[in-house]
Amino acid sequence: MTVAAIKAVVARQLADEMKKKKLTKKRMAELMKTSRAQLDRLLDPDNGSATIESLQRAARIVGRELRMELV
Repeated sequence: MTVAAIKAVVARQLADEMKKKKLTKKRMAELMKTSRAQLDRLLDPDNGSATIESLQRAARIVGRELRMELV
């Protein structure tokens, strides 16, 4: 799986978790202490610029954990 494909899956999962928790993009951005535009980039499956830190922070806010392994 390519890095872009992994990022796309994580972005989709974050969006799904936000929907389950009824978190708007505006509120999610506030909780992440970032802008709505930055959150849009994070959730865009075609944008590969998200940092691991941003993905981890977003995952924690929706009650999930981002795990990475070196296999």
